[in-house]
Amino acid sequence: MFENVLGQPVIGLLSSDISGGILAPSMLFSGPVASGKGSAALELGRVLSCEQSGAWNCSCPACARHRRLMHPDLLLLGPRNFSAEIAASSAAFLRDPPVPATRFLFIRSVRKLLARFSPVLWEDDPKITKLNPLIQSLDEDLDELDAVDPEALTKTVDSILKTGFKLEAEGIGDLIPVAQIRRAAWWSRLAPQGKRKLLVIENADHMQDGARNSLLKILEEPPERVTIVLSTAHYEALLPTILSRVRPYRFIARDKTVETNVIRKIFRDPREEMDSISVYLDSFLPVSGETLYPLGALFVASIAMGSVITLKRSGAPLDDPLVSLGKYTAPIAEAAGLGRPLEDIKSLVSKVLGGADNFELRSRFSQFLQSILTLIGESLNSQDPGAIAYRDIWRAAVREAETAVGTYNLSPALVLDRLASELKRGMVSYGSPLLIKGTE
Repeated sequence: MFENVLGQPVIGLLSSDISGGILAPSMLFSGPVASGKGSAALELGRVLSCEQSGAWNCSCPACARHRRLMHPDLLLLGPRNFSAEIAASSAAFLRDPPVPATRFLFIRSVRKLLARFSPVLWEDDPKITKLNPLIQSLDEDLDELDAVDPEALTKTVDSILKTGFKLEAEGIGDLIPVAQIRRAAWWSRLAPQGKRKLLVIENADHMQDGARNSLLKILEEPPERVTIVLSTAHYEALLPTILSRVRPYRFIARDKTVETNVIRKIFRDPREEMDSISVYLDSFLPVSGETLYPLGALFVASIAMGSVITLKRSGAPLDDPLVSLGKYTAPIAEAAGLGRPLEDIKSLVSKVLGGADNFELRSRFSQFLQSILTLIGESLNSQDPGAIAYRDIWRAAVREAETAVGTYNLSPALVLDRLASELKRGMVSYGSPLLIKGTE
């Protein structure tokens, strides 16, 4: 059991609880991103459904269906970055197409995304009608992968990648909606088709308020033949009422040697020097996470410069924190080859969108916003009243932008334009309230 989860001492405790028959009905797997929480949850489902001994290489029908993530007693929900794993798995597959393990890895990575669109979770949701062509296309391409001519394999894999990226961008929000938790609760109360059901809710801290309340009802009275696994990278973000109803299993940050071994074993990458699993996966995406930080710096510097220019023209005094904001971020953008700050908002938005591949990977927009908040925290780290006010302005505006894209699925381009305008207006308003009032 759990041979695919390396370097995690907590796996011994989990295995012991299973063997001793003392496994809790509801559990929480907490720990860093890419620390094996998801793999452990899926392997747990296979073990609990196994019709034989639960051995790693068991060939019973239940284990076979769990490995393909197509067992009817398995339900997965919750946001995560699917594209990075799919892209890295596709590279492993194309390096060694004849190797069954690399083909299985690639198909399984895509199935993790497709599992989020189970009819159980999307029943009566009108949005699924728009997503169905993408889902069907992925299903068909995966089913026909064995029959693809070797010369056309790269083209087919690229098509799967493009469709998968689009499905994630259009169908996976940043927050878990209450409707999906309610449908999961309904599903969990139905009798299992095999031995036991498994409900996995990844990134459980990303929930709408109503979803948290619905989850509490399941945790308070869990159905008899259902195991519930929540996962999170932010233990402290979960409500105490939720934490009190789950058995915690803490995953640790693994050292570089273990991370390298995981990459070699799972992705069969022979390179000697490799970073953490998160960085490794990120490197296969069209826009790397390292690109977003200087783009964020350009965005912050441009808004700061535009605000300074507007205030200067009005004759209003300039706060030191506002000037510091531009002085801190502009050199970061210039060092990355992005040039000087841009006063015109449309030009700024266009440059950011171009540098981020138009945020075709919707998860990249959330990362871009986080890079902005990091820059604000780094450059405005004093307790000066002005610094505090500007931090609050940026944090409030960024939260609204995250909600607009993650919850309401608005276009990143539209939200970015609105964000830039609102931030400039907020900063100028703080610097010179009469100036804003006079333009209304």
